[in-house]
Amino acid sequence: MQEDLDAPARKRTHNLAHDLVAKLSQSILLGQMLPGDKLPSENTIVQEHGVSRTVVREAISKLQASGLVETRHGIGTFVLERAPEQGLRLNVDTALGVRSILELRMGLETQAAALAASRRTDQQLMQMREALDDYQSLLANNDSCVEADKRFHLLIAEATGNVCFTEIMQHLGSAMIPRTRVNAAERGAADLSKLGQLANLEHEAILNAIKRQDPDAARAAMWLHLTNSRDRFSAGA
Repeated sequence: MQEDLDAPARKRTHNLAHDLVAKLSQSILLGQMLPGDKLPSENTIVQEHGVSRTVVREAISKLQASGLVETRHGIGTFVLERAPEQGLRLNVDTALGVRSILELRMGLETQAAALAASRRTDQQLMQMREALDDYQSLLANNDSCVEADKRFHLLIAEATGNVCFTEIMQHLGSAMIPRTRVNAAERGAADLSKLGQLANLEHEAILNAIKRQDPDAARAAMWLHLTNSRDRFSAGA
């Protein structure tokens, strides 16, 4: 009988540890904690996340097993340098390769946008807004807005609460931004400034749907953005 009473508590601890692993993993994968950085102390994590020491220890153990951190006895837990991924090789240096990446993203990011609309926090929404503000400022100055563009899409992946989305988007890196990947000869007469302005309007529609916490609208807005990106790129290439 006691074993039955203990089972829900064990399940709750496991779920809390899983949630904490997801949050800490996101911070590492998004570069908020860099290789060599020391994780906050056990007491700090307990206070910041409102969990028990048992939950923190289980979460750290899972991060160690995944190769994201290592614990040095008597010193603390540190973020590890991540080895280059060997399993997935994508050709993104030709027009055909970029169109293929966009088709991949149409499946991946439409679902990410829908999940982000359901799960995003106010802080994540604010960070998305900041990314688009940076994008617009850079675009207005005719500067490269690739990093701001990439950051916006990564933040949507982060807001899913599912580290797998973030890892795939991290792997794509700047390959997710079509206008950065193909040389001028293949790009043809495409006006990159105009493309950036059109993309900006689509980004705003995605953000507004996520802000309203409307998964269907977020999915549709992301689908439209990526479909238009593919079509604009194909027309220019």
